[in-house]
Amino acid sequence: MRIVRVQYREHTFYASLAENAVVCLNKALGLAQPIPLEEVIVLPPVMPTKIVCAAVNYRAHGAELGHTVPDEPRIFLKPPSSIIGPGHPILLPPSSTRVDHECELAVVIGKTGRHLDPADVREYVFGYACANDVTARDLQKIDGIFGRAKGFDTFCPIGPWIETQIEEPDALTIRTLVNGQVRQNGTTADMIFKTFELVSFISKIMTLNPGDVILTGTPEGVGPLHAGDEVRIEIEGVGLLINPVLSDTDDGREKPVQ
Repeated sequence: MRIVRVQYREHTFYASLAENAVVCLNKALGLAQPIPLEEVIVLPPVMPTKIVCAAVNYRAHGAELGHTVPDEPRIFLKPPSSIIGPGHPILLPPSSTRVDHECELAVVIGKTGRHLDPADVREYVFGYACANDVTARDLQKIDGIFGRAKGFDTFCPIGPWIETQIEEPDALTIRTLVNGQVRQNGTTADMIFKTFELVSFISKIMTLNPGDVILTGTPEGVGPLHAGDEVRIEIEGVGLLINPVLSDTDDGREKPVQ
């Protein structure tokens, strides 16, 4: 099932996605009939308390950036304020001269969990989504840490929906296309730390809450984005996430609805 978060008139709610319509999942709103897709605004599908990311979780990506293969997962956080949904623009900050795309499989947590064993993780996962761990690569090299480079507003496109029916998350093709040209073309089978292993590791550090997001790392082929680009993240069986790229001129423009 594909789950979207939408705005319809004065209401914001989660819905299941049909071919050309959505069906409200909040029965209290009294919206029992399917709503045509063109009548809703599709929002980012998640509002997490945290976004936990795996660094260097593909060997080839680590090699292209000169990183050693980790003995255990390396994690960092992106702020929830970095989230945007499908169609919303990635804004290139004036303080960076090199902003890269990073296609990633996002895991969306379905219920509160702590100290989980890998074998038990599946029942705590609500579903999966496409994500782009946008990174100011030049600032990452300057800082040596990820907070600024990964944390700008709009630096975590995610969506367009949550796919709840993925049986095997560790065998999916994953690609990035910029202006129709393939930049990254990999498979989640190449992850160093597999999906459930990664979720288990993180749950032994911090409590995972419903709606929390875990980004599982990116394959090789990361590259720069420029104003005017269109970036697509494709994951087999999960979805297709499309975002335009614009310069952030800091002109006070209204931020995308979240």
